[in-house]
Amino acid sequence: MPRLPVFAALLLLSATGAAHAEPQDLVAAAREQIGVTLHYDPAYVKLAYPRGDVPIERGVCTDVVVRAFRRVGYDLQELVHRDMKKAWTAYPHPANWKLKRPDTNIDHRRVPNLATFFSRHGVALGVSKDAKDYAAGDIVTWQVPPGLPHIGLVADVRAAAGVPLIIHNIGNGTRMEDRLFAYTITGHYRFPENSRQDR
Repeated sequence: MPRLPVFAALLLLSATGAAHAEPQDLVAAAREQIGVTLHYDPAYVKLAYPRGDVPIERGVCTDVVVRAFRRVGYDLQELVHRDMKKAWTAYPHPANWKLKRPDTNIDHRRVPNLATFFSRHGVALGVSKDAKDYAAGDIVTWQVPPGLPHIGLVADVRAAAGVPLIIHNIGNGTRMEDRLFAYTITGHYRFPENSRQDR
């Protein structure tokens, strides 16, 4: 299936934010949220578009990823919205979401949508139980009890056993924790596609 010309150069580097997602910059942007985003709040909120966000002291797991990428120049709210408009059927539409069209307030804040976007416009890597396969700045998705989707970023710090820590918000604000293999991994991605492959 032909792809868009690298999604129109990722929407002209996400609306000329001169996007440049070096892994260390992405990780630093995620780490900046630790101690700042203190609450987990899944409420549906009407957002500005583009570059809309909920108050920085609160959010969900996806907001950690969205905020980090926005800091390095990629507005996932806009990128996901535009991709959904072009390829609606490529994205999941569970009945309980009750959606008939894209919604800029929530689409980029849903794990299945981010996973689909990263699969389409980044690199979908193999799911592995080998810690060496996970590099700083990689995106990982999980299924956590009781069967809920979750997402986080691989940090540039490893636990004593050599497993990389994860920057995520699973209920108590943004934290960096040893959780990579704590849950069932459902996806492993690298974005953008031309980000360093030799890490």
